[in-house]
Formats: sequence, C-alpha cells, structure tokens
Amino acid sequence: MKHPLYLVMGGVFALFIAMSIGRFAYTPILPFMQLEKGFSTVFAGTLASANYAGYLAGAIAGSILPIQTYRRKLLLLSLASSISLTFAMGLVESPTVWILFRFVSGVTSAFVFVLTSSIILDRLAAIGRIGLSGVMYAGVGLGIFVSGLVVAPLVERYSSDGAWIGLGFIALLLAMYVVAVVKEPESSPPSQAPPSSKRRFEPWLIWLLVAYGLEGLGYIITGTFIVAIAEQSSVFAGSGTNVWAIVGLAAVPSTMIWAFVGNRFGWMKSFAALLTIQATGVVLPAISQSPVSFYLSAILFGATFMGVTVLVASYAREKFPHASARILSVLTVTYALGQMMGPILASALAEQTGSYSLALVGAAAVIALGALCTLPIIYLERQKTS
Repeated sequence: MKHPLYLVMGGVFALFIAMSIGRFAYTPILPFMQLEKGFSTVFAGTLASANYAGYLAGAIAGSILPIQTYRRKLLLLSLASSISLTFAMGLVESPTVWILFRFVSGVTSAFVFVLTSSIILDRLAAIGRIGLSGVMYAGVGLGIFVSGLVVAPLVERYSSDGAWIGLGFIALLLAMYVVAVVKEPESSPPSQAPPSSKRRFEPWLIWLLVAYGLEGLGYIITGTFIVAIAEQSSVFAGSGTNVWAIVGLAAVPSTMIWAFVGNRFGWMKSFAALLTIQATGVVLPAISQSPVSFYLSAILFGATFMGVTVLVASYAREKFPHASARILSVLTVTYALGQMMGPILASALAEQTGSYSLALVGAAAVIALGALCTLPIIYLERQKTS
C-alpha cells in the first residue's frame, strides 16, 4: 500500500460527501430555505428528522445485513446515491418529496459512515497506524467548514436551490478520489468473525449504547438549529452561517486531538470528559446570546461532536476487531434513534415558547446524563485491569 495518508484522505472525502454535505449541509441552508419556501419551524424539524430517521434505518440495515462481505460495492453505491440526492434537493419543489429525499439521504449517510470507518480502520489497524483515524474523521469538520463558507454566496447568487446543486458538484469531484483509493486489502478479503470469537452482550456495551444514544439526542439539536438560532439573534441576523463555519473549523483538528487523547488516557475516560465539555457548549446560547457566547458555543461544539465518533468507533473496534462493520452499525442505531427524536422535540418546544432556549437546556442535560452513563464502563474497565 502507498503511504496510508492517501487511503485516509479517501476516508476524509467520503465523510465530507455523505456527512458534511449529505447530512449537515441542511443546517446552513435551512434558514434560507425557510425564507424562500415559507415553511414553518415544525416542518423544518420534520425535514431534519426525516434524514435522521433514514440514518436510523440505514444503521439497522447495516446491523442485520452481511455488509462486511460487500463493503466496497455498497460504499460506492451509497456515495452515488448521496450525491444524486444532493442535486435532487435543488431540483424539486415538493415538500413531500423533500422528506423522501432526506430520508433516503440519511440511509446512504449511515452506510457511508459505517463502511468507510470499517474499511479504513481495519486497514490502518493491520499496519499499526490506527492513530491516523483521527485524520479521517476530520473530513466531517472540513466539509462543515467549507459548506459554512460557500452556502451564503451560493444562495445570494443562485438561491437555496443553487446551493444544493453547487454542493452536489463539489461532492461529485471528491468522489472521484474516493473511488480511486478506498479499496479492500488486496491480500485477503474481509471476513466474518470466526465462531470462536463471538461475544456475549456484555454490560459495557449496554451502557455505551445508552450513552451514545443520549449523545445523539442531545448534540443534534445544536447540530440542526445553531444557524437558525444565530439568525434569530440581533447580532448574527444575515450572517448565521459564520457560526457554522466556526463549528467546522473547530471540528477539523478535534478528531486528531481526541484520537491522541483517547489512545493516551483511555477511550471511555476521554468520552466522559468530551461529553461534559460539549454539554457546556450546547447550553451557552440559552444563557446569553452575545457574540462571545455564540462563538464559544460553536468552538466547544465543533471541538467535540466528531470526537465522539473517534472515541466510540475506536473503542468498539478494539473490542470487536473481527466484526467492525457490524458493531459500528449496532452502535449507530441508538445514536440515530436519538438524532431522529431531537429535532422534532426541539422544534415543537421552539414553536410553543418562541425560542430555542428550553430545547438547548434540555439538550445539555441529556448530554450530561450520557457522560454519567460512561462511569460504569470506566469502572468495569478498571476492574478488568485489576
């Protein structure tokens, strides 16, 4: 294999396409779509949740189907679907069809995330370079930063429809590199876990599923509405996408930092610390809507939300090295379930109260509860070491 960074950059671009554009581009485009199309906050939450429901469906399918055997073929098909649906969002005006598109886009995002993580983590582990996983997950932050910069100019010149189409062209260009470099090892095809390596449903996994699900429920409220919240404030009206760009910029180095921290101090201890930091960032705009509060919230949120993926995926793969795609799919189910519920609850609260403050406070509390759920895992790990 050439230098592993060539492979890792394929992972960066795959996650850029399916996660940053396929999933999270909706966040900076949302306020412009609402202004142009005239739909309500509740529909905005419904449209977001359709995507997260698709992500849940994709995760469930991944935990049931034998995706380990057909990883590359499924990855390429999922990328093609994700790019096509990004274009389609700018070509169709039907709200009902939007919901369908966002649902299917969620399915493809789940497959791309699980399959890319599985292929590249396995190949990095085989050559003893698992620490480079943090570089791969930086693709999401990089994509968020780029979309935060380009969406406003695209909307100004071509409307929100043009923003979707412009992002579709960016995704199409990046996909060419992914196709060229993200491949299975030539020496041996991926294999299912041997019968002797099957594990029972251990207590640590139950706690991790709960913690990961709570994180999905809590973080996605900020992940979906932070630009809309900023746009409603007096200091960011018309420039809310700047806050999203800061989220992406903070996320780029965060995955590499958390990969180092997790490897040095323990994946679950680091996970607990990360969730505590994230809860603080999420609640800040509810306390104060000053520029400092928004910027600090964007930095803390950006510095943590993709770090979650690095820590949990690395820990899970370490525990289940012969079934990485399956265990990542199982974990993604609870994460996606939380994501699906978050925007619906938050948009309903915002509609009733006239602001997102209560939703942000609830999100921070849920994330903090997730941090508490990591404590039994840390205790079990300590017992095992002793």
